[in-house]
Amino acid sequence: MIIRKAVITAAGRKHPTLPLQMLMDRDGRERSVLGILVKEVMSAGIEEIAVIVPPGEESRFAKVVGNVMARLHFIPQPEALGYGHAVYCASGFVGDEPFLHLVGDHLYVSGDNSSCARQLVEVAQAESCAVSAVQPTRESLLPYFGAVGGRHLPNRKGLYQVETVIEKPTPTEAEYRLLVSGLRAGHYLCFFGMHALTPTVMEILARQVMHAAHAAHAAHAAHAINPMHLSGALSELAKREKYLAMEQQSRRYDVGVRYGLLTAQIALALEGVDREQVLVLLLELLAQRQLGAVRE
Repeated sequence: MIIRKAVITAAGRKHPTLPLQMLMDRDGRERSVLGILVKEVMSAGIEEIAVIVPPGEESRFAKVVGNVMARLHFIPQPEALGYGHAVYCASGFVGDEPFLHLVGDHLYVSGDNSSCARQLVEVAQAESCAVSAVQPTRESLLPYFGAVGGRHLPNRKGLYQVETVIEKPTPTEAEYRLLVSGLRAGHYLCFFGMHALTPTVMEILARQVMHAAHAAHAAHAAHAINPMHLSGALSELAKREKYLAMEQQSRRYDVGVRYGLLTAQIALALEGVDREQVLVLLLELLAQRQLGAVRE
């Protein structure tokens, strides 16, 4: 299995300008969040990238990606029908090929020379199956992530056979259905915001879209459509074919939460070429705060 296409979902209506925000990347260059994600994707050897955007915003997003436009396709999500629907909007682009998928409101920081996307793609291609990156996450953060349950593969460090997928489970649901041997108490394998998926996912999403359309027609109202979550399609995928979870040792940063952009910027800076300069600035700031507190 060779993965040469990627899909980045950046059509979120709650924070529509997040992918356009500018940060300093690890090389000390100013890039948009979307530009940093595109660079992450390209590091995995991806040839073509579809970016799902709000309708009418194609040109605005195109302006912040730099000189890689030849590889990008901007696809509008006509209605805000959920995350799963946003992924499905790229079905024509993906066709019958496997694809890498990243969410547009997370940034990733790898502690070694291999990017998070590259690590994931290499595992998916070696295993010839869908693989979702996951990370042990404390239960207080379960309202923000989809999570998986399954069994550790013998003699395969950090690889799990996925058996259960739940979107934003409650702690009680997680305790009963998502326990994974070897994890610390109160921790669960939550999605990292990055997946290598097979065409089967698009088939499943197509049926979900059709079902939702029929339900809306029967109710005579578009608002009757429940938002589609990707987790539902992944749950069905686990029942139909080999589907693995790969534990990521790197870090994900949700730029959509409070101080998310600030946290992501600090993380990028501390792993980048300007690390020493940033550390000095942070120490000076803390020293000034401490001095001010003493004077008071």
